[in-house]
Order: sequence, then structure tokens, then C-alpha cells
Amino acid sequence: MKKILIASFDMEVGGVERSLISMLNNFDYEINTIDLMLYSHTGDFMDLIPDKVNLLGELKAYKSFRMPVGEILKSGSMLIGLTRIAAKFNASLGSTSEPGYKQMQYMWKYALPFLPNLEEEYDIAISYLWPHYAVAEKVKAKTKIAWIHTDFSAVNTNKNTDVAMWSNFDYIVAVSVDCKDAFIKKYPVLKEKVIVIENITSPDFVRDLAEKEVENPMLGDSRFKLITVARLSHAKGIDNAIKALKLLKDRGFNNFSWYVVGYGGDEKALQELIAENDLKDDFILLGKQINPYSFMKAADLYVQPSRYEGKAVTVGEAQILGKPVLITNYSTAPSQIKDGFDGAICELSIEGIANGIERLYMDVELRKQLESNCRKTDYQNREELEKLYRIV
Repeated sequence: MKKILIASFDMEVGGVERSLISMLNNFDYEINTIDLMLYSHTGDFMDLIPDKVNLLGELKAYKSFRMPVGEILKSGSMLIGLTRIAAKFNASLGSTSEPGYKQMQYMWKYALPFLPNLEEEYDIAISYLWPHYAVAEKVKAKTKIAWIHTDFSAVNTNKNTDVAMWSNFDYIVAVSVDCKDAFIKKYPVLKEKVIVIENITSPDFVRDLAEKEVENPMLGDSRFKLITVARLSHAKGIDNAIKALKLLKDRGFNNFSWYVVGYGGDEKALQELIAENDLKDDFILLGKQINPYSFMKAADLYVQPSRYEGKAVTVGEAQILGKPVLITNYSTAPSQIKDGFDGAICELSIEGIANGIERLYMDVELRKQLESNCRKTDYQNREELEKLYRIV
């Protein structure tokens, strides 16, 4: 019996969290015991954690990382609050489109001296969400594994700081081959540590939830319905989606509606962009939904307008539901779908997204072929866990 620790932040609704739930559901508990360390016991997916998983108690210091600085200071965690301020200042130095990545990197590094150690020793310790400082420095384990879910060539981090952190791990797991290649290109010194284990998919789970009844405005919408399930952030390209829909309307395509399931920090800016483009009745933000699959099922086309991805969990879920899929040509896109077989790849631009949607709307036979190929494809990949078992 091997003792495994898995660490992540919380169970809020998101692709990483859904992939973690799928992995936990597919573990062999006859040969493994799993301790789950969540820095914050929050999120709508908490109830989906399998009963066989041992959820460790919440630690106040770790929970603070997504709390406002003022709230941290009021709680008496003065030193951790000050590390947050220092991290924000250092991340703001220099020019970057997304300083949040560096800020997160620095705040974990600076807070390390004030974080408690875990006393238990494990055979395997898995850090499932970057940055991986907690497992790197505060956990005792014979083997340490860090997971990467994004295209690291597209995010701005301090390379030297990251390499020092990554060096604490025996293995670095990428969720796709392209995700692995992008990581190695940025951190060539770590090449020998990197392996690929794809996100575990659970087709029966996705299909069962898709049949559940939810309050869904899409059911009464007779238009050609597009859907995206994504965090409302710069990386996911929802702003480009809004502009692409406006471009399609300007071309005379007035029979489209676009729904987005998700939440995030860009919501206010996106609502303003929707209003500016006179799309209030056409581009609809549905907010956080525990069950996105009923919405996917009601759509005519799934669109992933991302600027970058590791491997989008939601794309695979749309394919499981037999939906035609359109994704932008982010660097890891070829590992996500077979272009022209179980999805289509378009240029990563506003015009490219609009052109891709127009093409699939007009070509009904292509759309039906994509749907048919998705339904015939077995997206169950439980065998990916065998790669992890071999490490164990």
C-alpha cells in the first residue's frame, strides 16, 4: 500500500478541479491511500471528492493566498500580509501583460518561512497546481511530482526562481505533448524530469450530468447557439469572442447567440464590452455553473477562443457529448483535437474565430461529420493513471 499526498488550492468550479476529481475517482484504492491537502476547503466541487479520499484539515496560513491583503492583516497574519505587498510590488516591476503570474510566484516564495510543515511522510507527494512551493518545501516524500496544466511559453514568470522551485521535484507532469514541449523550450535544464500524463476523462460522468435538468435559457433559444466554458480571464480570450460575434453580426449573421459558462476577474470588463458592441441579447454570460454539461448539450457548436492552453478539459468534455468543436490555434492546439476529424482549428484572432464559426455554420455536412466522429471516439483514458502507478 502506497501513501500518496495530493495538494491543490480549493474545489472551485474549473477545469483543473474537474480533472482532479476525475483522477481521484479513477484511483485504485486497493493499492493506494490518498490524502488530499486543499489549502482552502471551499468550492462547489467539495461534495464531489470521493469518500475514499482522506481530506486533511485546513491550515489558516495556506488559505490566505486568495484572501484580500486587508483581510489577511485583520486576521493577525501580519507577516504573510506583508509578503503579499512585497510580491505585488516586485511583480509590477518591468512590463508584462499578466503580472498576476509573477505576483503569485513571488508571494508563495516570500511566504515560505511562515508556512507550517506537514508532519506526515509520504511515498509520493503530488502538487497539482502551480506554483508548487508548498509540496517542494513543506512536505516530506520519497518522490515528488508537480503537475503543469498550461502553456508556460505564454506566461511571464521569473525563470531562475521557477527553476529553483522545480528542482525540488523528481518528475514534472505535463497534460499534453505540446504542453511538455513548450515547458522544455522555456526550461531546457529540466528536460529529463518532464513526462506526459493526460487529464483523466470520465465519459459516463459527463454524459450522466448532461442529462440532468437545470435552469437553462438556451433551451428556449431557437438561434444557432455557440457555447464556451471557461474562466473569465485574459488567457481564455472571451474578449476576442465578443468581438468575433460582433464581426459576424456586421456580416449579416443575425441568427447566432453565444453563451459562456464561467466566472472570473474579467467579468465586469467583459460586460462593458458586450454593451459597447450592442450584444446584450446575443452574448450571454451565465456565470458559475456546477454542471456545465447540460449547457454544452443544448449548444450547436462548442468554441474555445483561448490565447493559450495546456489542454482544455472542457474541449474534451464537449467531444464526449458529440459536439462539433472549434478551437483557436494556440500552440498546444494540435494535441487537443485532430483538425477536420473531431474538431476544427482556426486562426488565433478575432477574424479567425469569426471565419471558423461562419465556415462550420455554413457547412452542415462538415459539422455532422465532426459530431459523428466524436461520438465514435472513445475518450476514456483511465490507462493514463498507469503511468503514475509506474512511478509509484
